[in-house]
Amino acid sequence: MTWHDHISVDPNVCHGQACITGTRVMVTVILDNLAAGMTVDEIVQSYPSVSADAVKATLHYAAELARERMAPLGA
Repeated sequence: MTWHDHISVDPNVCHGQACITGTRVMVTVILDNLAAGMTVDEIVQSYPSVSADAVKATLHYAAELARERMAPLGA
């Protein structure tokens, strides 16, 4: 799976935030729900326009961003 098949950025949709392709559901919404403990199936039920593969793609996208950026950790 490649996240590119499920995630897109369009300056005219959700202020250019990364979204599930063909929807207005932002990647951050999906990641926040996963972080809150929701399962993939629960997210798909809550957002019927989002597939299970698209939810999984958000994790691949986030992992790629984490590899590309360094965040300072507080001491």
